[in-house]
Amino acid sequence: MKNLFKNYKTDLIATFRLSLPIIAGQLGIMIMGLVDTIQVGRIDKGAVESLAAAADANGILINISIIGYICLQIVSPMVSKAKAEKDFAKCHLLLKSSLWVAILMGIVCSIAVVAFGLNMEILQQPPQIKTLTQEYLWIMTASTIPAFLFSAMKSFTDGLSHTKVAMNITWTALLLNIVLNYFLINGIWIFPTLGLKGAGYATCIARVYMLIAITYYVFRSGKFKDYLDATLRVDEMSALIKNILKVGIPSGFQGFFEIAAFYGAVVMMGWISIEHKAAHQVAIGFVSLTYMASTGIATAGGIRVGAGVGERNRSAIFKAGTAALLMGIIFMSICGILMLSFNDFFASYVKDEGVIVLAAQLIIWGGIFQLFDGVQAVSIGILRGIQDVNIPTLITIFAYWGVGLPLCYVLGFVYDLKHIGIWIGLTLSLLASASLLSWRFYNKVGKMEL
Repeated sequence: MKNLFKNYKTDLIATFRLSLPIIAGQLGIMIMGLVDTIQVGRIDKGAVESLAAAADANGILINISIIGYICLQIVSPMVSKAKAEKDFAKCHLLLKSSLWVAILMGIVCSIAVVAFGLNMEILQQPPQIKTLTQEYLWIMTASTIPAFLFSAMKSFTDGLSHTKVAMNITWTALLLNIVLNYFLINGIWIFPTLGLKGAGYATCIARVYMLIAITYYVFRSGKFKDYLDATLRVDEMSALIKNILKVGIPSGFQGFFEIAAFYGAVVMMGWISIEHKAAHQVAIGFVSLTYMASTGIATAGGIRVGAGVGERNRSAIFKAGTAALLMGIIFMSICGILMLSFNDFFASYVKDEGVIVLAAQLIIWGGIFQLFDGVQAVSIGILRGIQDVNIPTLITIFAYWGVGLPLCYVLGFVYDLKHIGIWIGLTLSLLASASLLSWRFYNKVGKMEL
């Protein structure tokens, strides 16, 4: 083990330095959602119903919008590859092309969210939360295009290794979101008491701020002048947009099938009781927090792998991917130990005692599957670095829909393990995904032509 870390010391340090601001930024985004959950969970009246409604609305929104977010993330390794090839004009062109893709995907995803939200009955969830869910969903959907445009700008800056830009903006947006939540949820000062809707408005305002801030910085700071001044080959933009969509959409569906499986678990929890559903929302908030951190490592790994592809250096690709996986394993193992040790504490911010007990049980299983979740997340990221997306998409379909969801149902309802059975099914799906995706990376790198 000592020799392993010695051999990868340089790559681990490089990956750590690149990934740390990305992780911090990803955590900021997830903490924004977690803060919403915490502040909504402390409403004096209707907290359980609000948490359940948020679980439904966020499930619909994330399931659909994840395709757009991940489609845009594929731009980072493309920019990194173009930078390694000294093609500054292509870096500029990738920025402009990704902005058009962001607008297109934002429109399509918003329409899909509205269509799904109007037909919520198919989910067979508690009817008393339908109106609240839809009101919150419509507010959040309004911020989809600004969020996608920010993601496109972030992919450009991350790909050029300026990862602190998005991090700083995200954390200032988090502070803005917390303050706005306080006023809008609780009706402080001149503001009406809006409850869950207040959390939605606060998030929308924060997302618009993030877009304005990163746009101003990229075009006015001067740090990207060499890229922005490079002569655009406008005739290539159409082909580049098509390539982003060609690689990005299958990559987006990888995220969709995973998130959809976890939302399937939300639906199954609703079949048990509204308290189980609220507990799932609490537990998944902490699990999602660590998952987003591992996607930061995945993004950094994908950027470094993309640079290796641009340099046509197989050894650099191999070492960049392995270093990212090692970082993911170390980080998620630490997170797993913390969840197993302090599960009761993490669940204690909700006022409802029944929800606290259930959430604490689920956080234990969240701690168990941290390692598998980290490996599969990083594997997907480094596979995007070599633009391998089609087979990995099939792997995710098999892992989450062929293994995970069937086991969630069988263990939860046939064997009557209820909420524990559902989370055991999720754990086994992550194990299958982690094993197959990591194997795919090493197999592909060994055979690819450079």
